[in-house]
Amino acid sequence: MFLALSFALQGVYFVIALGGLIGAITALTTRDDAFTAGDRYPKFAWVGMLLAASAAVAVGMPFLSWVGIVLVGVYWFDVRPQIKDILSGNYWS
Repeated sequence: MFLALSFALQGVYFVIALGGLIGAITALTTRDDAFTAGDRYPKFAWVGMLLAASAAVAVGMPFLSWVGIVLVGVYWFDVRPQIKDILSGNYWS
């Protein structure tokens, strides 16, 4: 029972770490000025934070993995939609 839960937790951590890596790649391929137009941290700061978060989540560091999970969530659910809207021309939505 506990072994199955441990494998499930490792699977969830793996998916989140993969999401962080994909987020770093998407941030790397996004224009620099979109981050400044959205009043966000610079592009390479997000790339570095997402790579560090992915590493922390993949290794399973007790406290840093939680911070990494939150950081990946902030990128995908707050920063990325705003950047996408800016790049598509939807400034006011």
